[in-house]
Amino acid sequence: MIAVDRFTGGSKAMTVAGALGVLGLVLTIVGFVLDPQKALFSYLFGFSYWLGIAVASIIMVAIFHTAKVKWITVLRRTMETMGSSVIFFAVLVLPILAGAKYLFPWVDAPNWVFPGTDGVKFTEVELHHLHHKHPYLNLTFFYIRQAIYFFTWIFVSSRLRGWSLQQDTSGELELTAKQRRFAPGSLPFLALTITFAAFDWLMTLTPLWQSTIFGVYYFCGSFLSAFCVVTIATVNAQGKDGYGSLVTTAHYHNLGKLMFAFTAFWAYIAFSQFFLIWAANLPEEAGWYRLRITGPWLPVSLSLLIGQFLLPFFTLLSRKLKLQPRRLAVIAVYILVMHAVDMYWLIWPAVSPQGPSFHWTLLTAFVGVGGIAVAGALWQTRGRYTVPVKDPYISESLRYVQP
Repeated sequence: MIAVDRFTGGSKAMTVAGALGVLGLVLTIVGFVLDPQKALFSYLFGFSYWLGIAVASIIMVAIFHTAKVKWITVLRRTMETMGSSVIFFAVLVLPILAGAKYLFPWVDAPNWVFPGTDGVKFTEVELHHLHHKHPYLNLTFFYIRQAIYFFTWIFVSSRLRGWSLQQDTSGELELTAKQRRFAPGSLPFLALTITFAAFDWLMTLTPLWQSTIFGVYYFCGSFLSAFCVVTIATVNAQGKDGYGSLVTTAHYHNLGKLMFAFTAFWAYIAFSQFFLIWAANLPEEAGWYRLRITGPWLPVSLSLLIGQFLLPFFTLLSRKLKLQPRRLAVIAVYILVMHAVDMYWLIWPAVSPQGPSFHWTLLTAFVGVGGIAVAGALWQTRGRYTVPVKDPYISESLRYVQP
């Protein structure tokens, strides 16, 4: 067992995050009274951004257990805590379920009026196509799917984190074996649920459009952001009851390499999706991209190409930068900002097809959901060890050097 105290700090940060979260949600409710549709689209933006990071953290933990990765052990508790915040999203999802009619055209397709138009509705042909999707796109099955998603995420997260916390006290080696047996079997369920959640929350905003790799696009952006959050949290986890002082430059180097890898992976998936739809040139698919790569939305698309791929890609090529935690954290913050732009690009054209616009609830919803998630994660950290102190591989993780 390593000499680390239980975490007793973070009370001020938890209070501030919680207060900002409550204030943000209250202001978003006010926005809903004034403009229900834009407020709910804003809420979906904040919810999808923060939940993606939480679920990606669960998947990270499961992958590292499956691959029997040892160097990550000192960072694993942070990922487990980030993933455990998904339980708060099981409550935060309720406004989306209750306000589905303001978000998803398929809920009441015959009466849906496209935002930003002069009363344009679905044509008879489009309604016919939507009718064939009704067995999947109906509210009853939609609610059932949400229950399945959250049950899977909460169950997997609580199992992996629960065994890890239990080992802090008992030190049983069998608990590591349990995690490594459980994790591989959970991965297919995690992959399917985050994929279909992306379909449900984001792709069906345009229900006649479809992409089989859309779920992967959402997942890899969230995965990249999760590594960024781990990096920022670790840099700031200095002090007597933090774990930051245990993390070496070798660990930061690996985090930087993972950020670099998923920056490239995000670009690969983004290009693959675009190229396949462009090559097929089918009217029901091309329209989604046509809206985003022509006219007023083109600058946002170009900002993603340059800002989310080219700039971080060439910046993270530097080995020297990846060995400097503070500079790496700055890059991580920048990538998180660009991920917000990416989520805006995915969601907002459905409510503002005439071009980019800003509604103040975008900010309040983002801060509201994020504040609750951060406060919840800090609350679950207090009174517990910030590293798995009795994990059989913790000493090896602390001694890790680049091969």
